[in-house]
Amino acid sequence: MSSYASEFLTVALAHALAVASPGPDFALILRQSVRHGRKTAVLGSWGIATGILVHVTWALLGVALLIRNTPLLFQWLQYLAAAWLAWMGIQSLRSRPAAKPDTEQPPAAAHAWLAGFLTNVLNAKATLFFLALFTVVISPKTPTWLQVGYGLWMSLATGLWFTIVALLFTRPRWQARYRQWEHWIERGMGLVLLFLAAGILLPAQGLQA
Repeated sequence: MSSYASEFLTVALAHALAVASPGPDFALILRQSVRHGRKTAVLGSWGIATGILVHVTWALLGVALLIRNTPLLFQWLQYLAAAWLAWMGIQSLRSRPAAKPDTEQPPAAAHAWLAGFLTNVLNAKATLFFLALFTVVISPKTPTWLQVGYGLWMSLATGLWFTIVALLFTRPRWQARYRQWEHWIERGMGLVLLFLAAGILLPAQGLQA
């Protein structure tokens, strides 16, 4: 096996473990799936995948390293991420029983995609993950075109993974159960999102101190 093939397998495995772990991206797709349906959740999935390309670009251009080594810039990125998650969490907590849930209009396609994109691109932990990946795992001798290929693969894999998650959570049986407990599930997701926001905000406060 060539060194590049071995390197790609390491990158693919590290990314698979990271993308499958619970976090803001997963919470968003779960919420979109049960609240707005398959189309919205799939669009959100590919918004997340596009966000991956931003992190890869930052890592390749050295912007991720600049963010990491500039405490104030890194701190404000964390604040933005926390504010975005907190806003979604508050919207979920305000959920009330709907008299006719099937009549609810899903968000526009652009809004569904943008929610996924912003949730991923504002994730400071994702920035650090890709920085570590491109500085520790991937050799500086690896051709740039191949590093770009790694990034495209991770974006594609991310989009496919969250599309599968969306398909699973929009199955009719799951949706039927969800409708019975809709507002309570929404409020539970709101608490999860607020918890994630707090988890981002506390380390940011530590940087300021």
